[in-house]
Amino acid sequence: MAVIPLKRWILAPEPDPATVAGLVQALGISPVLAQLLVQRGIETPAAARDFFEPDLAKLASPWLMCDMDLAVARVRKALDGGERILVLGDYDVDGITSVALVVSFLRSLIESPDTADEASRFQPYIPDRHREGYGISMQAVDFAKENGLSLIIALDCGVKAVEQVAYANTQGVDFVICDHHLPGEVLPPAVAVLDPKRLDCTYPYPDLSGCGVGFKLLQALTEKLNLPLAPLYAQLDLVTVSIAADVVPVTGENRILAAHGLRRFNVTQAAAFAVTQPSALASADTLDGPAPLAPAPADPATDGLRPGLAALHELATPRQGPLTLSSLVFGFAPRINAAGRMGDAHRAVNMLLASTQQEARYTAEVVDHMNQERRLSDARTTQEALALIAEDPEGATSPATVLYQAHWPQGVLGIVASRCLDQYYRPTVILTERDGMATGSARSVAGFDVHAVLEACAPLLRQFGGHKAAAGLALPIENVPAFREQFMREVAARLPAGQHPVRPVDIDAVLDFTQLTEDFLGHLALLEPYGPGNPAPVFASRGLRAVPGSVRPVGQAGHLKIRLMQPEQSPGLVLEGIGFGLGHYLPRLLEAPDATLSACYVLEMNEFRGQRSLQLRLLDLRWE
Repeated sequence: MAVIPLKRWILAPEPDPATVAGLVQALGISPVLAQLLVQRGIETPAAARDFFEPDLAKLASPWLMCDMDLAVARVRKALDGGERILVLGDYDVDGITSVALVVSFLRSLIESPDTADEASRFQPYIPDRHREGYGISMQAVDFAKENGLSLIIALDCGVKAVEQVAYANTQGVDFVICDHHLPGEVLPPAVAVLDPKRLDCTYPYPDLSGCGVGFKLLQALTEKLNLPLAPLYAQLDLVTVSIAADVVPVTGENRILAAHGLRRFNVTQAAAFAVTQPSALASADTLDGPAPLAPAPADPATDGLRPGLAALHELATPRQGPLTLSSLVFGFAPRINAAGRMGDAHRAVNMLLASTQQEARYTAEVVDHMNQERRLSDARTTQEALALIAEDPEGATSPATVLYQAHWPQGVLGIVASRCLDQYYRPTVILTERDGMATGSARSVAGFDVHAVLEACAPLLRQFGGHKAAAGLALPIENVPAFREQFMREVAARLPAGQHPVRPVDIDAVLDFTQLTEDFLGHLALLEPYGPGNPAPVFASRGLRAVPGSVRPVGQAGHLKIRLMQPEQSPGLVLEGIGFGLGHYLPRLLEAPDATLSACYVLEMNEFRGQRSLQLRLLDLRWE
């Protein structure tokens, strides 16, 4: 049986009362909302206004990014000279959206993009996951050379492709690299390497997605060509999908880009972005009334979705209600990813580039079918992986998980690693065999740098790359046992002696049920879009009791439902709670139905059959 990981509740320290009071007085917002702002580092009215109303005009100049002048000059030379350009990206959502972004924008610059010759000037290219592997391959360079493509714009990959770019130089093929991964000690010999994580790059925001770096290239190109920005802003739906799927911080520029991209999604479903929410800039006596979050005038970033995303929206999230980044993570991203995982990622690119509703609907259905196949493969592989951990005598107590099975499908390894991590909460590596090598994915727990562990294991690896929280790797199959041992040692050495990672639950404030109202939830919406770096607020309440007879299981995946009351602090109030993955608490709840509980949760609006009601999305329970 899988070990149920413990959770550590961490209550945020009380912010400075004077700073909170200053925001309350200046903005007319509730003390709890002001507290949440200060806890997010937003301490002045001006900073709060910027946070509440993300402004595209406040994006940093793209020219601050190292090599941007070189990149724009090379792309402009290609455009002016009629050169053919290969637009290459990784096979995940970030790479696929990046390719669609650059191809669609470049095609918009030419007068007759619908002709075959003009359309072929900008050739999308996603490496085959199985034949080429991650990033820039020698095959991609050969393809460019053989087809007369003299410039490759590489997106969401390439910052470590030193050999491949050097080879391209011998073939007369130039590279402009747009990446956001950590670079190695030596940069590729490309015409330009755009990466805000370069040590010599002074760009003020290092956390862009790969698609975001591509957007900055197009922003600079737009400025250089003296073109209006509106057509570029029309591409923000793609940038927003990349931000959601690649789990980059939703702060700074990413927040601005995502907020405006979400407007496009929500205008498409006739909701607009100016949903009824209390304005943070209203005076205190108007807070109870609805007001638009942002001014209503026409915005070039809010004229609806491209056909491919609109078709995918109908399949993935058909229900009404404003879409959020979470909607994109769980509804859109798996379907786009499935094309690269289960077959040909170009199908997802074609969907995003579709110019007619008929083409968009057909390609979206193909991608959706591939996602159904992916789910079946994912479920089978996850079941096998969890069984291997359970069968290992040390499986429940190991500091990390490293599993290898030659028959596992390459395309679902990252998902399987995440599912194993969810169950056991420790750094996890899942490997399979490809072309005589062990290849796979690593996933890590909060605050633990798995990339640094892979660096320590580098002598055993053929290649690796990624971030602190996630990485890909390849190594000789004969090295797998030694790698497993060293990976375990390196993880254990970085943990407190004798301790295993414990999943943290960061709590923003302790509230009574009387404070949980629809108006309060509306005020919280001013903090959206939520994501890493700006998570949905988590609250805790004490002195809770389960309504008799209300505790029950939900589905077959270990969820529970419960109705909670707070008899002393909030008599008469009852709130519904849903606990995903908290089914292991059912026996204890049923054995002691009168127990007093504490709960931590996210406050949400539940919509069912046209009825709206407040709901607690429970993250954990404690017995007092």
